[in-house]
Amino acid sequence: MADPVDLIEEIRACRLCADRFAATATAHEPRPVVWFRPGARILIAGQAPGARVHESGRPFTDPSGDRLRDWLGMDAATFYDMSRVAVVPMGFCFPGYNDRKADLPPPPLCARTWHNRVMAALPEVELKILVGGHAHRWHMGVKTPVTETVAGWRDHAPRVFPLPHPSWRNTAWLKKNPWFEAELLPVLRARVKEVLNER
Repeated sequence: MADPVDLIEEIRACRLCADRFAATATAHEPRPVVWFRPGARILIAGQAPGARVHESGRPFTDPSGDRLRDWLGMDAATFYDMSRVAVVPMGFCFPGYNDRKADLPPPPLCARTWHNRVMAALPEVELKILVGGHAHRWHMGVKTPVTETVAGWRDHAPRVFPLPHPSWRNTAWLKKNPWFEAELLPVLRARVKEVLNER
């Protein structure tokens, strides 16, 4: 296996999507947000950084991150401890907005180029938390809609938990699916605590 430090620097230097990003409504430069280290026990696989994360260079530094940390029962210090938690999105860079100010999906080229190599560098992961449909499809190989995938969470626990995206846009989804907060989240929080306390 290649040196993980070399892999991290290689990803940080990636400019494969520069032309694609330049052609978006935001016309921005690539800025891969790389947040993992070997030894992490928990993997959070999301979609791609948003505009705020593009600016900060840290994953989930936005209201979605606040909601996700609440879902996990995890404080910010633990969440950002790379020796314990790896945050590996399906696209390392902010994909930009379309002309309606909606987030573009992560370019598939990113996951094809990097994801297998990153996962090989994280052999100690005991818990995968998969945020959103892009992560569900890659890690679980499913083609089902997000609601159906998340509703079947018991089939994958305790090693894998599929979640919806914690965006404010999903507030209505949470109200329509009260089982998520009543049934899934208590089990997820207990599992997160268990894995973090194993060391």
